[in-house]
Amino acid sequence: MNVSFRPARWEDLPEILSIYARARQFMKDTGNPTQWGDTHPPEAAVRKDIERQQSIVCEIDGFIEGVFYLADGADPTYEIIEDGAWLSDAPYHTIHRIASSGRVKGVFSLCVDWAHKHYGYLRIDTHHDNKVMQHLIAKKGFVRSGIIYQPDGSPRIAYELF
Repeated sequence: MNVSFRPARWEDLPEILSIYARARQFMKDTGNPTQWGDTHPPEAAVRKDIERQQSIVCEIDGFIEGVFYLADGADPTYEIIEDGAWLSDAPYHTIHRIASSGRVKGVFSLCVDWAHKHYGYLRIDTHHDNKVMQHLIAKKGFVRSGIIYQPDGSPRIAYELF
């Protein structure tokens, strides 16, 4: 299995949008219908991610099997944390909007391993109803740090990995 990571390119957009559509359906099918609803992430956000070179694709044997947004620097939604605390105030990267094609097992693990190896301290968050993601996050060794809030006020469980 040949695995590589790179910033997404414009020609990847249709495949990325397809992966996100599949992820939205998977969330609905596994008891998490509201986190991404029918439209998240919006195409405009995905385009902005690509433009800023913050959308990262995971290619396996030449096919895009995963995608995520990797943010460098302080995430405004992580400034206030309740029901816990961050373990460190060191610089970090944040993984958002991570999704896989569903064709290959272990894509989440590959993405986290790559980001952790290249960028170190990571943070991630997920919806209370996203039991699948909570399981994957814990399995990769992230520590639950507390509750943060999205700009719309909805809570998310926040985690970090050193």
